[in-house]
Amino acid sequence: MERVTHQHRWPLLLGILLLCSATSVMAANTPCSGRKGGVAGCDGDLFLCNDGSISGSKKSCTAYLGGSRSQVARQSLQGNNDGCACGSGAFCTGPRGGVYCLTPSGKKSYRRH
Repeated sequence: MERVTHQHRWPLLLGILLLCSATSVMAANTPCSGRKGGVAGCDGDLFLCNDGSISGSKKSCTAYLGGSRSQVARQSLQGNNDGCACGSGAFCTGPRGGVYCLTPSGKKSYRRH
């Protein structure tokens, strides 16, 4: 059996480190990641996250999910009937032109342009 010297281990270690870092970057670049809790469904081409907000992703939700989970259940808002609930397909426009929907907790979730 051939013995591997320290000199020959560096390319192997470097390759493993690069593979690990690329995997973690790809995993972090998904719609509704982190505190948003994952994808609940689609609101047209927008991603509706499990926390009730809209993802800032520029990907098409229906294309990403292959048409599955495109119909989401309507979520009730706590004390707010503005008709801009995230997941309803309706959005409101703020005083400075920002387009948003309201999460179940009543917070504004702005849509990317």
